[in-house]
Amino acid sequence: MFKKSPEWNLIIKYLARDKRGRYILDININDYKVPVQKEFKFKDYPHQVSTQENETELRDEVIPELVDLLQDLHLKLFAEEKDGIMVVLQAMDAAGKDEAISYIFSNLNAQGLKTTSFGQPSEEEEKHDYLWRLHRGKPERGEISLLNRSYYEDVIVTRVHDLLGEEHKDQIKDDTDLWKLRYRQINDHERYLEENGFHTIKFFFNMSKDAQRDRLLERMKDPKKNWEFSFNDVKERQHWDDYQEIFQDMINETSTSWAPWYVLPADNPWYARAVITKVMIEALEKINPQFPEFTAEEKAELDKYIEQLENE
Repeated sequence: MFKKSPEWNLIIKYLARDKRGRYILDININDYKVPVQKEFKFKDYPHQVSTQENETELRDEVIPELVDLLQDLHLKLFAEEKDGIMVVLQAMDAAGKDEAISYIFSNLNAQGLKTTSFGQPSEEEEKHDYLWRLHRGKPERGEISLLNRSYYEDVIVTRVHDLLGEEHKDQIKDDTDLWKLRYRQINDHERYLEENGFHTIKFFFNMSKDAQRDRLLERMKDPKKNWEFSFNDVKERQHWDDYQEIFQDMINETSTSWAPWYVLPADNPWYARAVITKVMIEALEKINPQFPEFTAEEKAELDKYIEQLENE
């Protein structure tokens, strides 16, 4: 249980108890969900919220209980093998994607979890359509798949650095038509997945430029974190404004009722992880997976084998 502290008044507005008396975050996930009917602008979504001083309580008290709930629901999803969930994690470098995987999803049943990272396309991938490489990251029924970056790179990095070949440019009138075309194709594909029982949930880690600078410097200066640093991270930072403009356009065009974007206050890493966990819990509760039950015939056979083993 939380001990009252000078920050207690801030904590209490974000906390509630569930039916079993456990602390949960009283978050309205719609505050972070990009509505379809309204134009998305980054200025409407903060990099941080007023709970930053409570990150320790979130880490030690709230997140573990939320993860427990998520574990229970994920186990049912895995056992039922009816639906699948594809989670897209998209952001600038150092925004917290890897940490979200480590602190939330790595606690789930490993058999029902898959993680795929998307980097620069391989020679084989470049010979196919741009969504072709998505298929290796798709979930099976009963599985949650995590895309650490994703097929959205082909409407982000490709656009920032003008990496399209002429074979694509010849198909459209101008660049605007090209990206509109790809957004529509992505929306159609995500709708296809939804209609076949595979749900897409997309998280964008909305990190400030100052926070990225601090995190990159920490990785550069701490020998134990050097392995997390890439020189390319600093090079890509030079295109910050271009990325922000393209992220805004992408989220506007691809947040749909069947595959919404959630924009996280990523300067508050533990709060952002709590939002992710709450979104996942609510998505699974909507699916409402159940443990399979034996038929009457199977139950009779089960009783026979129980008796057989007990009499050994």
